[in-house]
Amino acid sequence: MSAPPPSRPRRFARLALEPGGGRSPLPDDGMCLNAFLVLRPAGHAGRVLMGRIDPKAPWEEIGGLDAERVGRIGERWMLPSSQLLLFESPADAARRIVREQLGTSVSDLRGPAVFSDPYARPESGKTDPHWDLHFVFEGRWPEERFPPSRAFVELAFVDVARTARAQIARAQADVLELVGLSPAP
Repeated sequence: MSAPPPSRPRRFARLALEPGGGRSPLPDDGMCLNAFLVLRPAGHAGRVLMGRIDPKAPWEEIGGLDAERVGRIGERWMLPSSQLLLFESPADAARRIVREQLGTSVSDLRGPAVFSDPYARPESGKTDPHWDLHFVFEGRWPEERFPPSRAFVELAFVDVARTARAQIARAQADVLELVGLSPAP
């Protein structure tokens, strides 16, 4: 995704609560640092491990999702993902997601590929767009089975091209497109 055209003087991403001295203020609609796992079975590049979240799971702790966001996701597919913990490296976040959400380990994680995704949220009434930085790790899932997960009520290899965008949680569909997988309209 590309940044929106500047509507005011250039601001660099040296962010501070109090701007000045070469520092810009935080975007007024916020900023998130997120890690996503795109795990595929061997020989099936268009299929990706996704889950339907368990609303009873501790998503605020394991993914940074409050109850309202969990409710908005509902039964749509979601990648194993999380906002980064404060001062956590993206690689540590990826390992934490595998451990906490999938209950296993994956040794074949490559990345991260990093994507910048600014977008306006008209309902926020803010001047700046919201700004997401996505750290996307890709890898192979070692088998066709899945361990029991405390985070998801269902895990499956989803054929992205045959899955409607409306069946995938918002940011998740955007991330899939960033890595070259387009959901069905």
